[in-house]
Amino acid sequence: MAILLLLSIGVSSFSIAENRSAKLGNATSTVDDQTDIALTIYNSNLGLVKEQRILKIFNGMGELKFMDVASQIIPTSVQIKSLADPESLQVLEQNYEYDLLNPEKLLDKYVGKEVKLYTKNPHTEREEIVTATLLSNNGQPIYKIGDEITFGYPGRVIFPKVPDDLIAKPTLVWLLDNSLPSIQKIEASYLTNNINWRSDYVITLNTKDDKADLSGWVTIDNHSGASYKNAKLKLVAGDVNRVKDKMGYEGNVVGLVGPASKKEAAPQFKEESFFEYHIYTLERPATVKDNQTKQISLVNAVNIPVEKEYVYSGEKYYFTNRYGGAISNQKVDVFIEIQNKKENNLGIPLPKGVIRVYKHDSEGSLQFVGEDSIVHTPKDEKVRIKLGEAFDVVGSRKQTGWQKIANDTYEAAFEISLRNHKKEDVVVKVVEPIPGDWTMLDSSQPYNKSEAFAAEFNIPVPKDQEAKLTYRVRMKY
Repeated sequence: MAILLLLSIGVSSFSIAENRSAKLGNATSTVDDQTDIALTIYNSNLGLVKEQRILKIFNGMGELKFMDVASQIIPTSVQIKSLADPESLQVLEQNYEYDLLNPEKLLDKYVGKEVKLYTKNPHTEREEIVTATLLSNNGQPIYKIGDEITFGYPGRVIFPKVPDDLIAKPTLVWLLDNSLPSIQKIEASYLTNNINWRSDYVITLNTKDDKADLSGWVTIDNHSGASYKNAKLKLVAGDVNRVKDKMGYEGNVVGLVGPASKKEAAPQFKEESFFEYHIYTLERPATVKDNQTKQISLVNAVNIPVEKEYVYSGEKYYFTNRYGGAISNQKVDVFIEIQNKKENNLGIPLPKGVIRVYKHDSEGSLQFVGEDSIVHTPKDEKVRIKLGEAFDVVGSRKQTGWQKIANDTYEAAFEISLRNHKKEDVVVKVVEPIPGDWTMLDSSQPYNKSEAFAAEFNIPVPKDQEAKLTYRVRMKY
């Protein structure tokens, strides 16, 4: 009786386990189930993917393989919810499977197991298949065929099946508890690395350098390991803090070269403020393929007023030592400034990026004249671009006086010569970074104390002439 009772208990336990296993459903979802996708890209090498899928899944507890996700997904960021009934679906467990199928891993999984080796005899042209045991795959496969060991076997390896723990694509595997008997509609969202965007701008100056046309382009670089077909595309401009090393944008960017259209095109992006950032929403679906650089027009403006500026800058160490001769024969920097205002045909938040500046030569050919980067620039702020150094406007300086008045007080005197070899008059801004508590004792030109440790002089320099600035300053430091 005891033996029969134990046997009965064993059979009963086996039946319960078998029934419980039978109740566990299994389902697979691919991109073919997708009904909607939205992609938000941040300019910090980060993307937010939100996709909706229709699922024909089990009722009760079971496993769902959610395939065709980005290979650069951040698994801890994944969220899933039922759109049909939020209370009907619960995630009990999540796994991210990324042990992807490749020849090396397939061989590793079959070490110690039998495989078939296929060859074609070059003499008889007959196909030959032998059974072998894979002993090792360190460097190259080593086989046991019969009682002999060999390596470097020339034939193809034939495997009976793909191991269960190798998958073809990165996959999210969820253990779900589903109480909805009908079809589930879900939304899954996750963050992914290695997708980025940036702005590129092209400015075309007119003949007098006082007006310009501007075109701006969004450049998207996708290396996230997934494609996004007909996605609702949003771009977030701003510096989003992340609890990890921030990844810089290193992708190859295709610079669009060419003048802005003389006609202001209708904007493709709708801009709005969001928290401490700005969102640019593309007002049409867009496909962003994996390993693709994509460019979309952002802004197009014409006849923007431009201010051109020549700047001759000193150095702080000029004021702390005695010099016998000329200190330098410095170049004069060239800048242009644009006011990002509505009355200047702009007045929109400009995301950070690179501005490339062009101008037509005497034959009408477009030539590159310089580039600079800009930070995120709100409306009504200045965009200042350094183009390079002037060829025909040069400057030099010499120290004409140096005296120690007290232990902490000094006087220095300078003469700055500016020479203009251009065919038109120019104004050069001289910026002198004077240290300490300073007082201007004498100056041949009017000056402005632009900040605590700087004096600025605007020096008119007629064409083909030289202008000089002399001044003496007392410093206490």
